[in-house]
Amino acid sequence: MSASPSAVLASFDHSLLRSTRRTLGSTPAVPVAQGLSHFGEHALGWIALGAAGWLRGRDRADWAAGVTGVVAAHAAGVVVKRVVRRVRPALDDVPALVATPSRLSFPSAHSCSTAAAAVGFGPMVGRPAMAGVTGVLLVSRVLLGVHYPSDVLAGAALGAGVAAVVRRRMASTAGRKASP
Repeated sequence: MSASPSAVLASFDHSLLRSTRRTLGSTPAVPVAQGLSHFGEHALGWIALGAAGWLRGRDRADWAAGVTGVVAAHAAGVVVKRVVRRVRPALDDVPALVATPSRLSFPSAHSCSTAAAAVGFGPMVGRPAMAGVTGVLLVSRVLLGVHYPSDVLAGAALGAGVAAVVRRRMASTAGRKASP
């Protein structure tokens, strides 16, 4: 008799959550992860970065599309989170290392907004840098014990997808306005 898909996912999530904490839990990665958590709360750090880029005066349409994608992705993550209602990890050996605004876990809204920022800001900031930051943020949510790995992977996929759609839509709208 084989295990159900949900049991396999739960086993994977718990195993990776515990191994991430064992590997990185007593390293400088913890304060870095806590800083990233504060930066990403409600997508405010990404919104501030986008506003700063927009204020520079160059590539304003691209920065506006990036910020719009971040906000839309964060909102999508919050909506899905309220529909799914998966509770955050509660493992005795992996206590949360940062406070969270809710008990809900799936998908990770931090991952949604960060992946959206990678898609939206990558052309201006650099795709490799944004991909690296996204990877670090995803690991940080697991390290802090506030998300399962499946939460952050789903959040990243949702955020990147939403941001790509927003970027295409805003580019096509700008193209129609520029046409005579």
